Amino acid sequence: MREPRPDTPDGVGGTRGYGTMTGMEPRPALDTDPRVVGERVRRLRQAAGVSLSELARRAGIGKATLSGVETGTRNPTLETLWAITAQLGVPIGAILDAPPEPRAVRGTAVEAELLEVFEDENVTYELYRMRVPPGVTQTSPAHHAGVTEHVTVFSGTLSAGPLDAPRTAGPGEHVSWRADVPHCYRADGPDPVHATLLMRYPTRP
Repeated sequence: MREPRPDTPDGVGGTRGYGTMTGMEPRPALDTDPRVVGERVRRLRQAAGVSLSELARRAGIGKATLSGVETGTRNPTLETLWAITAQLGVPIGAILDAPPEPRAVRGTAVEAELLEVFEDENVTYELYRMRVPPGVTQTSPAHHAGVTEHVTVFSGTLSAGPLDAPRTAGPGEHVSWRADVPHCYRADGPDPVHATLLMRYPTRP
């Protein structure tokens, strides 16, 4: 069987500017079977009553890309999965297995492990351990309305937040922002950033 190919930003079938890494290909987001993720995406889309073409349009990706995600023939980037789940109004944990052990996810720059998913009234939280290597900037798509991100830095210097107003945090410092707009992550200086990321997803009405 042919190996699933990673999603790539091609301007037609890939994400539109959701990651920049000179001289390197976008990496697949997950180590898990992409067919399992694709089936969950398809079920969520159908439950929402949205066609494949319409979801692709809303997420800013190509119809062929979304079709490949749903059938498991593409192993998508983290940025693509965030774009899709944002338009479905669900946290990315909705398409991942509940993590009995840390579940690795990867973006253009961010390397993260999903440590825990927990819920409060009308809110879902995802807790990640995160590493950002130097020399790479990740630009992530907007999540659905009201989503916020909260980062505590343990080592290195992080620049992160909305594209027009990123915040900077060093060891022992915390930054947070509304993540329903495009946002970025970057390690400033020569050292990688080690941090925790808490994502807060309000339930859509």
